[in-house]
Amino acid sequence: MTSPRRLLRQALCGLALVGLVAAGSAAPAVATASSAEAAADPAPTPPAPVPRVEPGDLATAPYMGWSSFSMQVYSGDGRWIDADQLIAQSDAMHTNLQRYGYDRINVDAGWNDGVDEYGRPTPSTSLYPDGLQAVIDHVHDNGQKFGLYFIPGIGPEVYEADLPVWNAPGCSTGDIVKQPLTRADYWGIGWALDFDDPCTTKYIDSIGALLDDWGVDFVKFDSVTPGSGISDLSLDARRDVAAWSDALHGRGIWFELSWALDPAYADYWKEKADGWRVDWDVECYCENEALTTWPNIARLFPKAEQWWRHTGPGGFGDLDSLNVGNGRMDGLTQDERRTATSLWAISAAPMYTGNDLTQLDTFGLSLLTNEEVIAINQAAIPAHPVSTAGKRQVWYSLQDDGSYVVGLFNLGSTDADITADWTDLGLADGGHKVRDVWARKNLGSFTDGFTATDVPPHGVRLLRVTPAGRAVSTVNDDVLQVGYGGDWQRNGNQEVAATSQDLAVSVVADGDEAPAPGDTDARVEQLNDDAAEISYSGSWSHSTGRGLGDHEDDVHWTEKDGDAFELTFRGTGVTYVTERDESQGEVAVYLDGELVETVDASLPAGTPRESQQAVWTTSDLADGEHTLRVEKKSGRFMLLDRIDVEQENLVTPNAIVVPDEQAEATRVELARDPGELTAIRHGDTVLERGTDWTADGQAVVLSAGFLTALPAGDTALTFAFRGDAADDVHTAGGEAWTDLTFTGTGVTWIAPTAPDQGPVHVYVDGVLKQTVDTSSAARRTQQELYSVSGLKPGSHRIVVVNGSDAPIRSDGFRFSR
Repeated sequence: MTSPRRLLRQALCGLALVGLVAAGSAAPAVATASSAEAAADPAPTPPAPVPRVEPGDLATAPYMGWSSFSMQVYSGDGRWIDADQLIAQSDAMHTNLQRYGYDRINVDAGWNDGVDEYGRPTPSTSLYPDGLQAVIDHVHDNGQKFGLYFIPGIGPEVYEADLPVWNAPGCSTGDIVKQPLTRADYWGIGWALDFDDPCTTKYIDSIGALLDDWGVDFVKFDSVTPGSGISDLSLDARRDVAAWSDALHGRGIWFELSWALDPAYADYWKEKADGWRVDWDVECYCENEALTTWPNIARLFPKAEQWWRHTGPGGFGDLDSLNVGNGRMDGLTQDERRTATSLWAISAAPMYTGNDLTQLDTFGLSLLTNEEVIAINQAAIPAHPVSTAGKRQVWYSLQDDGSYVVGLFNLGSTDADITADWTDLGLADGGHKVRDVWARKNLGSFTDGFTATDVPPHGVRLLRVTPAGRAVSTVNDDVLQVGYGGDWQRNGNQEVAATSQDLAVSVVADGDEAPAPGDTDARVEQLNDDAAEISYSGSWSHSTGRGLGDHEDDVHWTEKDGDAFELTFRGTGVTYVTERDESQGEVAVYLDGELVETVDASLPAGTPRESQQAVWTTSDLADGEHTLRVEKKSGRFMLLDRIDVEQENLVTPNAIVVPDEQAEATRVELARDPGELTAIRHGDTVLERGTDWTADGQAVVLSAGFLTALPAGDTALTFAFRGDAADDVHTAGGEAWTDLTFTGTGVTWIAPTAPDQGPVHVYVDGVLKQTVDTSSAARRTQQELYSVSGLKPGSHRIVVVNGSDAPIRSDGFRFSR
């Protein structure tokens, strides 16, 4: 379900409306508010807009600042965070970075060395001989905020000391630990707390009160599970997170979670926290050599794609320290440093560096202080990719002023030209102005797209695109500007994806024996282990040319427990294919966030290796989007060879045999509405409707003339079907509405129609304009159900309100400036 903190998003960039196209009709037909008898009486005015963040929410924009951990790792000295260092970092920030928005000094692990009489942590007296308070006061005097580090649970020594809990008569630290004793964190440092005992939350609140007394403004809460390499719920820190959230937010303290949080619980993290780390540490642990490496940056691109819908005002995905300030320490080239900064900026990720701020070089300062780049970050609108299938990627976001931020990333190893097509961004062709943000240079106007030439390996071009006057933009249902009220859900197997399916055709020459027909029921896509759709977390390696019978002669493998691979797919079944061998062990299989089975891929010692083995499979899933995650639990190795995805069969039969030169017309049944069929192709040739094929009810009839003209042998016809825009849709039932606030002169509401849907009421600028019937005999995608044009230039708001208890679905809006 959509988190309450993200339900309502208001758009500050264009949309409008005209006459309705009735469901299943090719011609426009207007329906007045009184013409839809099934509609409930509409309210005279629409629901009021809701701001993007709740009043008092701290997470209005990504925070900017500095964290100590990278330098603690680099120096090899956990005590690097002494008073002199922290004061030096604060002063350097005040001098070089603060006027650009950097204002947080966050101290990581190692700052404390004991507890007070109430079991609360106390600062190290050796690190802070004059007291940590003196450091905090210095940071505050510099106009900055101060942060500290904590983890779930309670130390064994505090439990055993059985100390009274501050301001909680009758409560003690010996009574608040979960029994039997259970570790609370990834490292096994502390014991898990018993949150069924009210004293436990009082203990957490007592720590919050102490931090408030000190003037602490920020808490990093590490080793949060599900996440931190453990997602099987054997460790579950969600109740810790809830208690700390209450203790800190009530005192105005920012709450940041770490690390590699499980996205299956994204709504919970956003409800309770202000930010959350999406991956493992960015540091390379290269003591006195480098802070990070390029692979640690490159692996964040799929994480940013995975998390962007959950990022924005109210809570931000955290990519970890942005270590780009000193080329002698960062471990990155200048191109890689610019690319990392661009990714952080467009992802609306907290921009905090881990460099020694007293040693920033000129290029590092230019990266960290580019005001146009900072403005992109602070707009708090995350970008998303057109596709992550290749090494040359285009990322973009629509801004509230109607412009687009576009990142052209070369993740490959050679120079490359990278093109952003305007239509891929949802922007109609026109003379749109392009500005190079890093170069701070206007590049001119471009009609159908922009090509950046010779982008270096691991390099980037960061652009701001300003649409021409009267330009038209399409806004998908999942972007930040689209608002929702009610109990909406994205997808949930309600979406219909654009897809294509081949019809296998065997043309048999006269006198030849006809082959047996292929499998006309199953439709299986095989994804090799190197497929771009598969993401890997942890320390995976890729082996090729093993000569052991692997699919495509390669595998991915890891030796570390807790490493995992993940695939989000659309279909009705999935199979995990790997080798079986005595070196293998147990793996935990998760489907849609739930642990479904633990599978043993091992063989008895001395048993010959078995390649391409289906060690886990499931079928009969609801047709739609699912996520498979497989995590290593034991054994020396875990491998992935391929994943087989079973998909809905859209053409029946899916294989035919026809005689050469004397074929008959052949009927093929479609599983989708024929109106969703966009083309039938034979190679690069599009078949002509009426000549090569005709529609007959729920079927397509291939003409005898077309089939007869095919040469003998095996070939295929590709049936292409339309789907919901971007293969996603939002759905709600009962009282629900969606809206967009924009600056422009016209708008169109785009949505599917379906048999289970009903009437909706459309308002523009607070006035009921129309009641639209969204029902149809079959599910049809991307229908333009309401449009208006000719509005007075300026700001407008369109609101679409469900008019019955039937479901309402929305796919987005299109607006003209």
